[in-house]
Amino acid sequence: MRKIAMLGSGFIGRFYADSIQAHRSKDKIVSVYSRREQSARKFAEDYDVPHWTTEMEAAVNHPDVDMVCIALPNNLHEAAVMACVKAKKAVITTKPLGRNAEEAKRMLEAVEKAGIFNGYLEDLCYTPKFLKTLESVQGGALGRILWAKSRETHPGPHSEWFWDLEQAGGGCILDLGCHCVEISRNYIGKDIKPIEVMCWAETQVKPIPAEDHAIALVKYENGAIGQFEVSWTFRGGLDLRDEVMGTEGTVWVNNFLRTGLEMFTSGKGAHYVAEKAESNTGWLFPVGDELADLGYNHMFTDMFNACDEGREPRETFYDGYVVNAVLDAAYRSAKSRQWEPVKLEIWRGREGVQQESTLTDYDDQYYLIKEEVIHDGRTKVILKDKQSGKVIEKVTA
Repeated sequence: MRKIAMLGSGFIGRFYADSIQAHRSKDKIVSVYSRREQSARKFAEDYDVPHWTTEMEAAVNHPDVDMVCIALPNNLHEAAVMACVKAKKAVITTKPLGRNAEEAKRMLEAVEKAGIFNGYLEDLCYTPKFLKTLESVQGGALGRILWAKSRETHPGPHSEWFWDLEQAGGGCILDLGCHCVEISRNYIGKDIKPIEVMCWAETQVKPIPAEDHAIALVKYENGAIGQFEVSWTFRGGLDLRDEVMGTEGTVWVNNFLRTGLEMFTSGKGAHYVAEKAESNTGWLFPVGDELADLGYNHMFTDMFNACDEGREPRETFYDGYVVNAVLDAAYRSAKSRQWEPVKLEIWRGREGVQQESTLTDYDDQYYLIKEEVIHDGRTKVILKDKQSGKVIEKVTA
């Protein structure tokens, strides 16, 4: 059983609480911290939390607490982590780990020096569809991964601090790109080094100093490409989609928005439909189980079981640091309009990975470019001569 201090009582803290106190059933939030007394009181009342406070260290140091869950604005993550380090309490934190890689690196080094359990709450790397797809990818069903694309778009965040550049540290790249980068890293291989980024970002709609729309390519050392599309300007709800392409196959994943459950309503008896849904009339796309479909249940189960078993969870502060480093490069690229290197002062994956050969032998004389069955049932092969480079085709019965 985990006894948890929840730091933050807003939107994400409530999502976390719904999952923590419902899935394993035995875990309990015993203290909640909020900067606003009214919010702390309300959270404690709604989730039957015996202790609430407006002092962060009072929650972290509560004698019953053995794990701290950070659900605070980005600019408060480091202070919260350092309070956990001081108290020697296990810590799990919402994404992104830091506002930049420098902050993330300080947090990573601090928790590791203190020897405390640390988990990175990257829920979209725990959705059922993601986990099933990743199992297939790691089992070789798609062959060598060439391209992993992840998209997250919606009309914008719920809380005011996201729209403040100092508190948030960035716009949709930091808020949503952190999900997308880590999703692609998992598909391509977290031991494969991201080396450079090309990014376009712009403020197209919102009256804010940060970007509200961005698209980027992340080049990996083995030649694979990660791609993310993120936006706070998308109308229609929350759109979460992944595509993965390999030498032996392709997979398309739709985690949210159009997932097979569709409903039309005039609006009579209107109610909550799904996160970031913009309407409760007309054709709607309700979500069967948001906590499960967004990965929260699997995520907390992994975090708590890993802590119980003395092992690392699937997602750690190190992963959060790597993501922040990739996003830093994306921000530099958006300004320079050039490929920018990913600056990783700490790298624990493989080094010097070479791009695999694209050449497939057909026979001693030719490489195989393509093989297909044509409309009359015969088989056509397109070949390249190994010596001359000439491309030919052959049709066999």
